[in-house]
Amino acid sequence: MIPQIVDSHCHLDFPDFEGEVDAIVARANQAGVTRMVTICTKLQNEPNVRNIAETHPSVFYAAGIHPMRAGEEPLVATDTLIALTHHPKMVGIGETGLDYHYTAETAQIQKDSLRNHIAAARETGLPLIIHARAADDDMARILTEEYRNGAYSCVMHCFSSSAELGKAALDLGFYLSMSGIATFKNSQDLRDIFATAPVDRILVETDAPYLAPMPHRGKRNEPAYSAHTAAVGAQVFGMEYADFAAQTSQNFDRLFTKVAQYKAAE
Repeated sequence: MIPQIVDSHCHLDFPDFEGEVDAIVARANQAGVTRMVTICTKLQNEPNVRNIAETHPSVFYAAGIHPMRAGEEPLVATDTLIALTHHPKMVGIGETGLDYHYTAETAQIQKDSLRNHIAAARETGLPLIIHARAADDDMARILTEEYRNGAYSCVMHCFSSSAELGKAALDLGFYLSMSGIATFKNSQDLRDIFATAPVDRILVETDAPYLAPMPHRGKRNEPAYSAHTAAVGAQVFGMEYADFAAQTSQNFDRLFTKVAQYKAAE
């Protein structure tokens, strides 16, 4: 039996996978990736993302406006996000967050958008999915301020930020998601940050089609490659692969409660 794992964050609607989604999902299932969350980054694409989830039993989806896209669309209303959550396979809010590396000029719009996404996560009980790049101080401050206004759950997607932001997120009860970056030879500092985190607060993801793990670095990523990242994660935590796969799957179920409820009702 191949241990079952979860790809908690991928982008199956991206052009990189056009015409291949059936084969991509099949390869993931064969590799033990029995559940995937495909992420909508622009609300105009939500119908396409939803259709992928409706077509494939092992695929669920989340929706939001990526911080790098926040300046391209009208500010999303919290009620708009909440309305999308009525679909049984819509299981998370985002991805949202702050990216000052490429789009620092829209920082204020990103902050406003982030707060509206947080409000939707708080209202619906669905986890917030955070993208953070070159914005650690503002990210920690806003997440903490908003948590004081009312609790919500959250995952720091593709976590590769500072130890300080990692600690701030963990202190709030949030989760850190390990991507292919953690497998790169020059990522020992990142692996060290993960090693200090509670293993019951760790998820695994691909962010496919980006950030393929070793030994596929530089190629198109796909959900099946979650297994490579999970293998490194098992080493980081000194666990057997099967045990780490089981632990991160349990963590996913605890955070993405709607997925667990959906599967239980089948």
